[in-house]
Amino acid sequence: MNLTLLMPLGAAAALIFAYVRAKKVLRESEGNELMQKIAASIRQGANAYLKRQYSGVAKFFAVVFVLMLALSFMGQMEIFVPFAFVTGGFFSALSGYIGMKIATSSNARTAFAASQSLNSGLKVAFSAGSVMGFTVVGLGLLDTSLWFFFLKYIVYAGLPEAEQAMKISALMLTFGMGASMMALFARVGGGIFTKAADVGADLVGKVEAGIPEDDPRNPAVIADNVGDNVGDVAGMGADLYESYAGARLSASALAVSAGFGMVGMAVPMALAAIGIFASIIGTFFVKTGEDASQRSLLGSLRKGTYIASAIVAVASYFLIQYAFGGQQTGLFIAILVGLLAGNLIGYFTEYYTSDTYKPTQKLAESSETGAATIIISGLSLGMMSTAVPVVIIGIAVMASFACSGGIQNFEAGLFGIGLSAVGMLSTLGITLATDAYGPVADNAGGIAEMSGMEESVRDRTDALDSLGNTTAATGKGFAIGSAALTALALVAAYVDQCKAIKPDLVLDLSITNPSVLVGLFVGSVLPFVFAAMTMSSVGKAAMSIVTEVRRQFREIRGLMEGTAEPDYHTCVDLCTKSAQQEILAPSLMAIIVPLVVGFTLGVNGVTGMLMGATASGFILAIMMSNSGGAWDNAKKYIESGHLGGKGSDNHKAAVVGDTVGDPFKDTSGPSINILIKLLSTVSIVFAALIVNFSLNL
Repeated sequence: MNLTLLMPLGAAAALIFAYVRAKKVLRESEGNELMQKIAASIRQGANAYLKRQYSGVAKFFAVVFVLMLALSFMGQMEIFVPFAFVTGGFFSALSGYIGMKIATSSNARTAFAASQSLNSGLKVAFSAGSVMGFTVVGLGLLDTSLWFFFLKYIVYAGLPEAEQAMKISALMLTFGMGASMMALFARVGGGIFTKAADVGADLVGKVEAGIPEDDPRNPAVIADNVGDNVGDVAGMGADLYESYAGARLSASALAVSAGFGMVGMAVPMALAAIGIFASIIGTFFVKTGEDASQRSLLGSLRKGTYIASAIVAVASYFLIQYAFGGQQTGLFIAILVGLLAGNLIGYFTEYYTSDTYKPTQKLAESSETGAATIIISGLSLGMMSTAVPVVIIGIAVMASFACSGGIQNFEAGLFGIGLSAVGMLSTLGITLATDAYGPVADNAGGIAEMSGMEESVRDRTDALDSLGNTTAATGKGFAIGSAALTALALVAAYVDQCKAIKPDLVLDLSITNPSVLVGLFVGSVLPFVFAAMTMSSVGKAAMSIVTEVRRQFREIRGLMEGTAEPDYHTCVDLCTKSAQQEILAPSLMAIIVPLVVGFTLGVNGVTGMLMGATASGFILAIMMSNSGGAWDNAKKYIESGHLGGKGSDNHKAAVVGDTVGDPFKDTSGPSINILIKLLSTVSIVFAALIVNFSLNL
């Protein structure tokens, strides 16, 4: 059997499964007229945001496309690269758009299903998340399949197989830039939108006015619910689409460099397809009983993920045996290492951010002495939480390198690391489903509150929402961990690409080389500058929302009494404009800095920059995501009746902590993992320019 045929089969299976799940969700009732009206307002706001964002991004892509096309005519890159850049961005945007559409169509349906039982609510929300998850992996493999078969059977049809593999792998490696760029726009823009709305709604509504979360009197409440979708659904979908593409393409390129030819190139693609089938099976095991605890709800979602991982583990053994005739068993171990590392990072992220464990409970207790102590404790928790993932990734890198024969063949060891990253992302279909489920449950809770549903319904949606906070934090940890492995593989692929462009290129990547050292410092500071820019953007946007919400409370008579309706549209529009204005600067930085470093410090300097950004970005992203997730769940822990409950001084302190954590976990933290991969893909795409025109090789 030709292993490459698994690519279109896997893509078809994922997209068909996503379609069936979407139809199933849309058959559910959307509830009463008021619920439908609220859901329609959220959909309208999300559609308006994405329309404006995609229009702006299309212009940016058009400019970059023209520049790349000019470079291809000058012989600095293959003619197909600009077109692949566009398709990568298009499919990334499409996956986020489809996920957002189904999420905004599922929130009221989840709330209505929760009025029947907890399990019904879980099923609808998880089914909606499944559409997101399987759309991402399906479109990811579809894009790769189209380009692979076009290049193999049309463009390079007359070449020997070994030469075919080399040319196809080198060209396809450059495809990730479009996906990475789209992911950065979606993640940063969506993150600024959602956190500006969230901060504005919390500070004025919950702290100043003393009204509940998702109270219909709050002018920012619809913008807050819109933000959940454009940030945590459309943004996360584009984010993990990019990781999924980068891991497979870099592993395939490294396989060719290691001498495994077309077969080795096909293995990561086949592994991704196997992961799709395993994930589909895993989704059927996600269910729970009534009155389930947070721990048992988490167990329900984990069960599906673990079953999918076990299927991939077994199937990957036979894949490696078939592909290499039993000669490369170490590659099977590398896949297992990636699978295990992904699940372990997810578990420890959950441990540090879920209120069922001690770290978050102790964080909530620190609110006894006010907002300052809960902020200090949250920062401490986030910093401490970086140690275990670093150890896990370190062990994964060394184990996959050694098991793949890296001690005897360095290139084979690098392929093992790349395959480990693919193994970690192989069950992305179900992993992303558990993550994208969270915003749907969050919106469902808001709709239940705004439509005045029974307290028992709100209790169920709160349970699903709290679980969603944990799965979102776990998903971010998983995304960041996979980004670290993928970025390492991309750095190795970048070095190989430069050597292929100029075979006599002499590299000195020792730490004592001034170019490497300066590049390392530049790369290390980039995630901090990027985080500062995005945090500042959230602050500016949030200030405009706070001012607007205060104005409406002050000027609209009867608003606080519930006899007048707030102006939701103005808050949504303010968030949209702010996000679009603030998105460009951090995105341009990711393109300009690799080129400036490349032209001044050469290939050595760029390699140092990529390693520095990967190391510091990985740690900073984990710290910010986990601190934010823990602050959020500490607030939820108090709201569930602990330490004085809602309205207490502890609760007000926790709300302040959560407000600080919001841009940590939903804007800056998760965007950094895209940054470190985008730096690599930009460097790869423009490698010929750097090699040919650098002042310092």
